[in-house]
Amino acid sequence: MTILVALIPALAWGSIGLISGKLGGTPTQQTLGMTAGAVLFGLLTWFIYQPQMTGKVWLSGLLSGLFWAVGQGQQFTSMKAIGISKTVPISTGLQLAGNALAGVLLFHEWKSQHMIIVGSIAVVVLIGGAAMTSLRDRANISDAASGHDDVSTGIRAIALSTVGYVLYTIIVNYANVNAEAVVLPQSIGMLTGAIIFALISHSGSDLLNKASYKNVITGLVWGTGNLFMFLSIPAVGLAISYSLAQSGIVISTFGSIFLLGEKKTSKEMVYVVIGSVLVIVGSALLGSLK
Repeated sequence: MTILVALIPALAWGSIGLISGKLGGTPTQQTLGMTAGAVLFGLLTWFIYQPQMTGKVWLSGLLSGLFWAVGQGQQFTSMKAIGISKTVPISTGLQLAGNALAGVLLFHEWKSQHMIIVGSIAVVVLIGGAAMTSLRDRANISDAASGHDDVSTGIRAIALSTVGYVLYTIIVNYANVNAEAVVLPQSIGMLTGAIIFALISHSGSDLLNKASYKNVITGLVWGTGNLFMFLSIPAVGLAISYSLAQSGIVISTFGSIFLLGEKKTSKEMVYVVIGSVLVIVGSALLGSLK
Protein backbone atom coordinates (compact mmCIF):
# COMPACT_ATOMS: atom_id res chain seq x y z
CA MET A 1 0.00 0.00 0.00
CA THR A 2 2.89 2.38 0.81
CA ILE A 3 4.35 1.90 -2.67
CA LEU A 4 0.95 2.63 -4.23
CA VAL A 5 0.82 5.90 -2.27
CA ALA A 6 4.35 6.72 -3.47
CA LEU A 7 3.24 6.13 -7.09
CA ILE A 8 0.35 8.63 -6.96
CA PRO A 9 2.76 11.57 -7.57
CA ALA A 10 3.95 9.82 -10.75
CA LEU A 11 0.43 9.93 -12.16
CA ALA A 12 -0.19 13.51 -11.01
CA TRP A 13 3.17 14.99 -11.96
CA GLY A 14 3.41 13.05 -15.20
CA SER A 15 0.24 14.82 -16.32
CA ILE A 16 1.33 18.38 -15.45
CA GLY A 17 3.14 19.19 -18.69
CA LEU A 18 0.26 17.76 -20.71
CA ILE A 19 -2.41 19.68 -18.81
CA SER A 20 -0.49 22.97 -18.94
CA GLY A 21 0.28 22.37 -22.61
CA LYS A 22 -3.42 21.96 -23.36
CA LEU A 23 -4.44 24.93 -21.22
CA GLY A 24 -1.82 27.17 -22.85
CA GLY A 25 -0.19 30.37 -21.65
CA THR A 26 3.33 31.69 -21.30
CA PRO A 27 5.77 30.06 -18.83
CA THR A 28 5.01 32.91 -16.40
CA GLN A 29 1.23 32.51 -16.70
CA GLN A 30 1.51 28.73 -16.34
CA THR A 31 3.66 29.06 -13.24
CA LEU A 32 1.41 31.67 -11.64
CA GLY A 33 -1.78 29.72 -12.32
CA MET A 34 -0.20 26.52 -11.07
CA THR A 35 1.01 28.11 -7.82
CA ALA A 36 -2.40 29.72 -7.23
CA GLY A 37 -3.92 26.26 -7.57
CA ALA A 38 -1.31 24.91 -5.15
CA VAL A 39 -2.31 27.57 -2.57
CA LEU A 40 -5.94 26.55 -2.97
CA PHE A 41 -4.93 22.92 -2.43
CA GLY A 42 -2.85 23.96 0.60
CA LEU A 43 -5.82 25.75 2.15
CA LEU A 44 -8.03 22.70 1.61
CA THR A 45 -5.38 20.45 3.16
CA TRP A 46 -5.03 22.73 6.18
CA PHE A 47 -8.82 22.89 6.62
CA ILE A 48 -9.17 19.10 6.46
CA TYR A 49 -6.21 18.09 8.66
CA GLN A 50 -5.91 21.16 10.96
CA PRO A 51 -2.16 20.52 11.52
CA GLN A 52 -0.01 22.46 14.00
CA MET A 53 1.69 25.35 12.19
CA THR A 54 5.03 25.97 13.92
CA GLY A 55 7.72 28.47 12.96
CA LYS A 56 9.84 25.60 11.65
CA VAL A 57 7.00 24.48 9.40
CA TRP A 58 6.52 27.99 8.00
CA LEU A 59 10.23 28.64 7.40
CA SER A 60 10.99 25.31 5.75
CA GLY A 61 7.78 25.44 3.72
CA LEU A 62 8.34 28.97 2.43
CA LEU A 63 11.96 28.26 1.45
CA SER A 64 11.00 24.99 -0.21
CA GLY A 65 8.24 26.72 -2.16
CA LEU A 66 10.57 29.49 -3.36
CA PHE A 67 13.05 26.95 -4.71
CA TRP A 68 10.21 24.99 -6.32
CA ALA A 69 9.14 28.16 -8.16
CA VAL A 70 12.64 28.42 -9.62
CA GLY A 71 12.47 24.78 -10.68
CA GLN A 72 9.01 24.87 -12.25
CA GLY A 73 9.34 28.28 -13.88
CA GLN A 74 12.58 27.26 -15.57
CA GLN A 75 11.12 23.92 -16.60
CA PHE A 76 8.22 25.66 -18.35
CA THR A 77 10.81 27.87 -20.08
CA SER A 78 12.68 24.80 -21.29
CA MET A 79 9.45 23.15 -22.48
CA LYS A 80 8.78 26.18 -24.66
CA ALA A 81 12.37 26.17 -25.96
CA ILE A 82 12.98 22.49 -26.75
CA GLY A 83 9.66 20.73 -26.13
CA ILE A 84 8.12 18.62 -23.37
CA SER A 85 9.39 15.29 -24.70
CA LYS A 86 13.00 16.53 -24.48
CA THR A 87 12.76 18.69 -21.35
CA VAL A 88 11.08 16.18 -19.04
CA PRO A 89 13.48 13.25 -19.59
CA ILE A 90 16.64 15.32 -19.16
CA SER A 91 15.28 17.22 -16.18
CA THR A 92 14.04 14.00 -14.61
CA GLY A 93 17.42 12.30 -14.90
CA LEU A 94 19.20 15.21 -13.23
CA GLN A 95 16.61 15.44 -10.44
CA LEU A 96 16.83 11.71 -9.81
CA ALA A 97 20.60 11.89 -9.49
CA GLY A 98 20.45 14.88 -7.14
CA ASN A 99 17.75 13.52 -4.84
CA ALA A 100 19.16 9.99 -4.78
CA LEU A 101 22.55 11.34 -3.72
CA ALA A 102 20.91 13.54 -1.09
CA GLY A 103 18.90 10.63 0.28
CA VAL A 104 21.93 8.38 0.55
CA LEU A 105 24.68 10.84 1.52
CA LEU A 106 22.77 13.38 3.62
CA PHE A 107 20.01 11.26 5.15
CA HIS A 108 21.67 7.79 5.13
CA GLU A 109 18.50 6.07 3.88
CA TRP A 110 20.16 3.01 2.34
CA LYS A 111 21.68 1.26 5.33
CA SER A 112 22.58 -2.23 4.07
CA GLN A 113 24.96 -3.26 1.31
CA HIS A 114 22.04 -4.86 -0.54
CA MET A 115 20.06 -1.59 -0.53
CA ILE A 116 23.07 0.40 -1.72
CA ILE A 117 23.77 -2.01 -4.59
CA VAL A 118 20.16 -2.47 -5.75
CA GLY A 119 19.30 1.20 -5.17
CA SER A 120 22.32 2.41 -7.13
CA ILE A 121 21.53 0.06 -10.02
CA ALA A 122 17.90 1.23 -9.99
CA VAL A 123 18.83 4.92 -10.09
CA VAL A 124 21.34 4.32 -12.91
CA VAL A 125 18.67 2.42 -14.86
CA LEU A 126 16.17 5.24 -14.25
CA ILE A 127 18.63 7.92 -15.37
CA GLY A 128 19.59 5.83 -18.39
CA GLY A 129 15.94 5.41 -19.30
CA ALA A 130 15.30 9.13 -18.92
CA ALA A 131 18.29 9.92 -21.14
CA MET A 132 17.20 7.33 -23.70
CA THR A 133 13.78 8.91 -24.15
CA SER A 134 15.40 12.22 -25.09
CA LEU A 135 17.81 10.82 -27.72
CA ARG A 136 17.43 12.32 -31.16
CA ASP A 137 17.73 10.85 -34.62
CA ARG A 138 20.98 12.17 -36.11
CA ALA A 139 19.28 12.34 -39.48
CA ASN A 140 16.78 14.72 -37.89
CA ILE A 141 19.26 16.78 -35.91
CA SER A 142 17.88 20.08 -37.22
CA ASP A 143 14.92 19.55 -34.88
CA ALA A 144 12.53 20.26 -37.70
CA ALA A 145 10.34 17.40 -36.59
CA SER A 146 9.76 18.77 -33.11
CA GLY A 147 9.37 22.44 -33.87
CA HIS A 148 11.60 23.42 -30.93
CA ASP A 149 15.21 24.48 -31.57
CA ASP A 150 16.35 26.96 -28.89
CA VAL A 151 18.79 24.48 -27.35
CA SER A 152 20.96 26.95 -25.41
CA THR A 153 17.94 28.43 -23.64
CA GLY A 154 16.61 24.95 -22.92
CA ILE A 155 19.84 23.63 -21.38
CA ARG A 156 20.34 26.74 -19.23
CA ALA A 157 16.75 26.55 -18.00
CA ILE A 158 17.08 22.83 -17.17
CA ALA A 159 20.23 23.45 -15.11
CA LEU A 160 18.51 26.15 -13.02
CA SER A 161 15.38 24.02 -12.78
CA THR A 162 17.32 21.06 -11.38
CA VAL A 163 18.90 23.13 -8.62
CA GLY A 164 15.50 24.51 -7.62
CA TYR A 165 13.75 21.14 -7.63
CA VAL A 166 16.45 19.33 -5.64
CA LEU A 167 16.53 22.00 -2.91
CA TYR A 168 12.73 22.02 -2.76
CA THR A 169 12.69 18.41 -1.54
CA ILE A 170 15.90 18.46 0.54
CA ILE A 171 14.77 21.42 2.67
CA VAL A 172 11.49 19.81 3.79
CA ASN A 173 13.09 16.42 4.37
CA TYR A 174 15.92 17.99 6.39
CA ALA A 175 13.44 19.98 8.50
CA ASN A 176 11.51 16.74 9.19
CA VAL A 177 8.14 18.48 9.43
CA ASN A 178 4.59 17.15 9.12
CA ALA A 179 3.56 16.67 5.47
CA GLU A 180 0.02 17.98 5.95
CA ALA A 181 1.31 21.07 7.77
CA VAL A 182 4.03 22.07 5.30
CA VAL A 183 1.76 22.06 2.22
CA LEU A 184 0.20 25.50 2.89
CA PRO A 185 3.39 27.53 3.63
CA GLN A 186 5.10 25.70 0.79
CA SER A 187 2.39 26.76 -1.64
CA ILE A 188 2.60 30.37 -0.42
CA GLY A 189 6.35 30.27 -1.06
CA MET A 190 5.62 28.90 -4.52
CA LEU A 191 3.19 31.71 -5.32
CA THR A 192 5.63 34.32 -4.00
CA GLY A 193 8.39 32.84 -6.14
CA ALA A 194 6.14 32.81 -9.19
CA ILE A 195 5.36 36.52 -8.75
CA ILE A 196 9.08 37.31 -8.36
CA PHE A 197 9.79 35.22 -11.46
CA ALA A 198 7.19 37.25 -13.37
CA LEU A 199 8.66 40.59 -12.27
CA ILE A 200 12.20 39.52 -13.15
CA SER A 201 11.11 38.33 -16.58
CA HIS A 202 9.28 41.67 -17.15
CA SER A 203 5.96 39.94 -17.81
CA GLY A 204 4.08 41.13 -14.75
CA SER A 205 1.56 43.08 -16.82
CA ASP A 206 0.49 39.87 -18.52
CA LEU A 207 -0.17 37.84 -15.36
CA LEU A 208 -3.93 38.16 -14.85
CA ASN A 209 -4.79 36.43 -18.08
CA LYS A 210 -7.32 33.72 -18.93
CA ALA A 211 -4.46 31.21 -19.25
CA SER A 212 -3.32 32.00 -15.70
CA TYR A 213 -6.76 31.22 -14.30
CA LYS A 214 -7.08 28.00 -16.29
CA ASN A 215 -3.72 26.75 -15.01
CA VAL A 216 -5.11 26.70 -11.45
CA ILE A 217 -6.21 23.19 -12.46
CA THR A 218 -2.55 22.30 -12.98
CA GLY A 219 -1.81 23.48 -9.44
CA LEU A 220 -4.50 21.28 -7.94
CA VAL A 221 -3.09 18.25 -9.76
CA TRP A 222 0.45 19.14 -8.67
CA GLY A 223 -0.68 19.65 -5.07
CA THR A 224 -2.13 16.14 -4.99
CA GLY A 225 1.17 14.64 -6.12
CA ASN A 226 3.16 16.84 -3.74
CA LEU A 227 1.14 15.84 -0.66
CA PHE A 228 1.37 12.13 -1.38
CA MET A 229 5.11 12.32 -2.05
CA PHE A 230 5.84 13.91 1.31
CA LEU A 231 3.44 11.49 3.00
CA SER A 232 5.42 8.58 1.56
CA ILE A 233 8.90 9.89 2.44
CA PRO A 234 8.78 8.82 6.13
CA ALA A 235 7.93 5.27 5.04
CA VAL A 236 10.22 4.76 2.05
CA GLY A 237 12.74 7.62 2.21
CA LEU A 238 13.52 10.56 -0.08
CA ALA A 239 15.59 8.60 -2.61
CA ILE A 240 12.86 6.01 -3.26
CA SER A 241 9.84 8.32 -2.94
CA TYR A 242 11.17 10.97 -5.32
CA SER A 243 12.47 8.39 -7.80
CA LEU A 244 9.10 6.62 -7.95
CA ALA A 245 7.36 9.98 -8.37
CA GLN A 246 9.52 10.73 -11.41
CA SER A 247 8.44 7.55 -13.18
CA GLY A 248 5.60 9.75 -14.45
CA ILE A 249 8.04 10.61 -17.23
CA VAL A 250 6.43 7.76 -19.17
CA ILE A 251 3.06 9.53 -19.05
CA SER A 252 4.45 12.96 -19.96
CA THR A 253 6.66 11.68 -22.79
CA PHE A 254 4.03 9.57 -24.57
CA GLY A 255 1.32 12.12 -23.82
CA SER A 256 3.30 14.95 -25.40
CA ILE A 257 3.68 12.87 -28.54
CA PHE A 258 0.16 11.47 -28.91
CA LEU A 259 -1.89 14.23 -27.26
CA LEU A 260 0.09 17.41 -27.94
CA GLY A 261 1.43 16.39 -31.34
CA GLU A 262 5.20 16.61 -30.73
CA LYS A 263 6.77 14.83 -33.68
CA LYS A 264 9.16 11.88 -33.46
CA THR A 265 10.90 9.88 -36.19
CA SER A 266 10.56 6.09 -36.15
CA LYS A 267 14.07 5.76 -34.67
CA GLU A 268 13.28 8.29 -31.93
CA MET A 269 10.12 6.36 -31.06
CA VAL A 270 12.27 3.25 -30.55
CA TYR A 271 14.44 5.27 -28.15
CA VAL A 272 11.33 6.47 -26.30
CA VAL A 273 9.95 2.95 -25.90
CA ILE A 274 13.26 1.49 -24.68
CA GLY A 275 13.79 4.42 -22.32
CA SER A 276 10.30 4.07 -20.89
CA VAL A 277 10.84 0.35 -20.26
CA LEU A 278 14.06 1.18 -18.40
CA VAL A 279 12.21 3.77 -16.27
CA ILE A 280 9.59 1.17 -15.34
CA VAL A 281 12.28 -1.42 -14.50
CA GLY A 282 14.21 1.10 -12.38
CA SER A 283 11.03 2.08 -10.54
CA ALA A 284 10.22 -1.58 -9.86
CA LEU A 285 13.72 -2.15 -8.45
CA LEU A 286 13.35 0.84 -6.15
CA GLY A 287 9.93 -0.35 -5.06
CA SER A 288 11.42 -3.72 -4.10
CA LEU A 289 13.65 -2.03 -1.51
CA LYS A 290 10.68 -1.30 0.78
